[in-house]
Amino acid sequence: MDLFDRAKRSADKSALAEEESPGGADGGHDAVVAVAGVGAPACGPSVPLAERMRPQSLSELEGHSKLLGPSTPLGRAILEDRCPSLILWGPPGSGKTSLARVIAAHSHSRLESVSAVLSGVADLRQAVARATAEQRAGRRTLLFVDEIHRFNKGQQDALLPHVEAGTVTLIGATTENPSFALNAAVLSRAQVLRFEPLSEESVVALCRRALVDKARGLGQHAVALTDDAASTLARWADGDVRRALSLLEQLVGEAVAGSRAMVQAEDVIAGSRDRTLRYDRSGEEHYNLSSALIKSLRGSDPDAALYWAVRMIESGEDPLFVLRRLLIFATEDVGMADPRAIEIVSACDHAFARVGLPEGMIPLAHAVTYLALAPKSNRAHLALKSVQQEIARSGALEVPMALRNAPTKAMKQWGYGDGYVNAQDTDEGWTAMTYLPHALRHCVFYEPSNRGAEAKAAESLARRRKEKP
Repeated sequence: MDLFDRAKRSADKSALAEEESPGGADGGHDAVVAVAGVGAPACGPSVPLAERMRPQSLSELEGHSKLLGPSTPLGRAILEDRCPSLILWGPPGSGKTSLARVIAAHSHSRLESVSAVLSGVADLRQAVARATAEQRAGRRTLLFVDEIHRFNKGQQDALLPHVEAGTVTLIGATTENPSFALNAAVLSRAQVLRFEPLSEESVVALCRRALVDKARGLGQHAVALTDDAASTLARWADGDVRRALSLLEQLVGEAVAGSRAMVQAEDVIAGSRDRTLRYDRSGEEHYNLSSALIKSLRGSDPDAALYWAVRMIESGEDPLFVLRRLLIFATEDVGMADPRAIEIVSACDHAFARVGLPEGMIPLAHAVTYLALAPKSNRAHLALKSVQQEIARSGALEVPMALRNAPTKAMKQWGYGDGYVNAQDTDEGWTAMTYLPHALRHCVFYEPSNRGAEAKAAESLARRRKEKP
């Protein structure tokens, strides 16, 4: 049984294995595109502008000069046809697929393009078989795997021996953090290249290039963008040049139909509808924004905390997730410095459940603001961790006899409860008894801070601890 067979058997129902690929075992060629070289992209009227304007050389790849400029190690490697295996990580529309095609254009290698969304084990086997035949003939193969994070562990592992043997040079594209989405074995055999969203300046430059390009772009229409329109379009695209070019093509079409030679900012606003924010409720951006929210609360910045909380929800996050994080923060990071924080956030959580959206955002904002402004103490949380570590170290120590329950006469005779003094029966409501197991009688787990309400509790606790035997 080879690795591909094992990968097929290990695929779960959610993975697209051989039986589930659109073409099946006999029609898998729909998921794999094999080309001997990469020339000019198709330029027919039915081909979207974003596809027609894909860069044909490294110099046309906008916005990544620090990674891929001709003076960078990787840029020189591509130009000299010695590109290593790569994992291209970045958001949609940042140039990952375009770079793969540019590498193929600068290479004497044959390009195999595989979609991890559409292809299965049969498709991979066929691609590698063709690459093996090419290798025997003295030709190399670039294997481009789009959305490589969609492959399961078995499918990713099945690629490894062919990468190691030089049968293929792997170029994988992913929108997910490779540290979480890809096997360590794959990452050890490929260089990870992180693509940032394109800057507004880069998006504007690409749009203006498309407007004057008569061969591939919109130059034949003689339509221009005002500076305000270009800036508005770039902001709306949010670093995704594919979105920007798609909207630009629509706007130019409308301008031509209306016999207008200029696209105004108002046209962009009217055509762009609602802006879609980059977010993935199960991906890295989810954790990045969650982290930004908690750190802003911890830093007592209500403006930043409100921004991150609202941005998460506007991007599609479940508000209940945000409220759960706020409830945890109220006890973990505010704690005894403001014991009422958990009450306030619980009340806001209840109010949200009662009124729903959109008005429920008001109590949510109330909770965020309150927590940001509250004094902070994580000492109760630290005490919890300290106790857990001690229990793991010392095990199940005996309960002191004075603290044991004595419901029967015999148990009292055995000494259960001896020496216990009920603190409620004293004038101060407190006794100097030791309540911990004997071996831990001198341990201190909770060390209060001097912040907020905890400062007063700290004074009282320090005085009582001095009176302990």
